[in-house]
Amino acid sequence: MQKTMNEEETVTSNQTFRVLVSDSMSSEGLAPLLESDQVQCVQQHVDDAEDPGSFDALLVRSGTTVTAEVMDSMPNLRIVARAGVGVDNIDIDAATKRGIVVINAPDGNTISTAEHTFAMMASLARKIPQANASLKSGEWNRKGFQGTELRGKTLGIVGFGRIGSELSKRAQSFEMSVIVYDPFLTKERANEMGVDLRDFEELLGEADVITVHTPLTKDTKGMLGHENLGKTKPGVMLLNCARGGIIDEEALAHYLESGHVAGAALDVYEEEPANENPLVAFDQVVSTPHIAASTKEAQLNVASQVSDEVLQFLQGLPALNSINLPTMSKEKFEAIRPYYEFARRMGNIMSQSVKTPVQELNVRYSGNVTDLETSILTRSLLAGFLQSRIDAPVNDVNASTIARERGIDYGEQFGSQSLGYSNLIKATVEGEGRSFALYGTYVKEYGPRIVRINDFNVDFYPTGHLIYIQHTDKPGVIGKMGQILGRHQINIATMQVGRREEGGEAIMMLAVDREANQDVVKDLTSIEEISLADTIEL
Repeated sequence: MQKTMNEEETVTSNQTFRVLVSDSMSSEGLAPLLESDQVQCVQQHVDDAEDPGSFDALLVRSGTTVTAEVMDSMPNLRIVARAGVGVDNIDIDAATKRGIVVINAPDGNTISTAEHTFAMMASLARKIPQANASLKSGEWNRKGFQGTELRGKTLGIVGFGRIGSELSKRAQSFEMSVIVYDPFLTKERANEMGVDLRDFEELLGEADVITVHTPLTKDTKGMLGHENLGKTKPGVMLLNCARGGIIDEEALAHYLESGHVAGAALDVYEEEPANENPLVAFDQVVSTPHIAASTKEAQLNVASQVSDEVLQFLQGLPALNSINLPTMSKEKFEAIRPYYEFARRMGNIMSQSVKTPVQELNVRYSGNVTDLETSILTRSLLAGFLQSRIDAPVNDVNASTIARERGIDYGEQFGSQSLGYSNLIKATVEGEGRSFALYGTYVKEYGPRIVRINDFNVDFYPTGHLIYIQHTDKPGVIGKMGQILGRHQINIATMQVGRREEGGEAIMMLAVDREANQDVVKDLTSIEEISLADTIEL
C-alpha cells in the first residue's frame, strides 16, 4: 500500500491511523472508523486538536473551514472528507497542491431531497400548512382549504439527474403523467424511465406542476423569470428544492399576485437566511428553511459513507468519490497538472458549445502528452464536460459512472499526427444530429491554446468570456456582429476567424470584456448569415 506523498514509504498491516472528526457526527455514522482496530478516532474541533501533525485524515461537515493554513498545520494529512455534498468550505486547490485527496458523499441526500420535494408538492396541492395554521389559531374552516388531487396531473421536471429521476418514480406511483426538460437527456434514457421528453416551452405550456432540479449556472439562473412564467398554464404550481435563483423571485411574486401561479413551494432562496423574504408572507407559498437534505437517514448516510471510504483509502484502496486528483507523487502531479486543468477546461468548452444530448465522447492524444497518465486527463475532460449538465458534483472518479447513467460512451486513443505541435489533445462529441471536435495543445512558454474547432484553424487562450459564432463567409458579417456588440456595450478583446473556403462556412471565436446575455445571442442570430451563436464562460 502506498502513502500519499512518498511512493517509497509503505504502511504495515498493523499500523494505526489517526482520524480527526472536527464537526459533530453520530457514533452510528462513524461506526466504520470507531469499530476498526487500525483507527484512532478523535472527535475534536480542528482549532482545538492536540498534535494536529499526527492526523492522517480529517472529517468535517459545514462547520469547519479547511484552509491551506489548516492543511499546513497537519503535515501528515492524506485525506479530507466532507460528510455532505457541498465542498465550498474546503480549499480544493490547496489540497491538490499538497497531494491531499478530498472526498464527499454525493448520493447521501438524493432520497431525502426527492421525498421532501414530493411532500412539498402534496402539501401545496392540499393546502396542508395553511389548514394546519388555521386550526391551531382556533378556526374550523373546512370550506376554506379545498385542494386538488395529484392523480391525473402533469408534472414537469426541469433537470433529470438523480433527484429528478427519483421524483419521477414517486409521481408515477401517484398516477401523474411526467414530462421532462433536460437538454442533455437522451430519448433512450427517457424511455427507460417512463417519462416523455419535451422542449422547455412545451413543458411550460403543458405542466400543471413544475419542479426544478438543475445546477445553478449562467443558463439556469432566472430560467423561470417574467417571460417564461408567462408561458405557463394558468393555475400552475411551482417547486424549488434545488438552488435559489433558478426561479426569479421578483417574477414569481408578480405572478402569485396576479393569480396566474396558484402556489409555490420553496426550500431554497436567492439569499439565505430568508426570514424577511417577501415570498414567505404569501398565503399560497409553502416555505421551509433549506431542509430538503436534513433527515436523520441522510445525515447518517453521508457520515457513514465518508467514514467507510476514509477507512478504505487509509487501507490502500482507491477513493471512489474523490473531488480532486487521484493520489500521486508531487513530481507526477506537477508534470500532469497543466494538462489536467486544460483537459477539464476543454470539456467545459465542449459542453457549452453542444447544448444537445450526447451519445459519445472520445479523446485522442498525440505527441509527448502520451508519456503522461492520459486516463487521468480523460476523466478530467469528461468531468468538465458533465459538470454543468448534472445536478450533483461531478469529479474524476464518478464522471465515468455518471456518463454511463446518461447513456454516454467514452474512450481514448493515441495517434501520431499532432498537426506539427509537440502535443495535441483532440476531443470529439457525437450527439443527436451534431458532432463537435476541439483541438488543444499546451506549451509551457505560452500555456494552453485551442488550435482548431472542427475543421477550422484558430488560436486562442481558453479563458474568460467567449462567444462562438458559426456563419457564412460574406462581406459585412463581421461589421454587423460588431455593431450588435457595440449596441450592447460589449467590447471585443480578441477575435479569431476561420473558414474552409471563400464564401463558405466559417466560424468566429470572440473574447469579450464582459458576459454576453441571451439578448445578445438573440440579436446575433437575427443576422441572416449567422446560423449559431453560443456564449462560453470559463
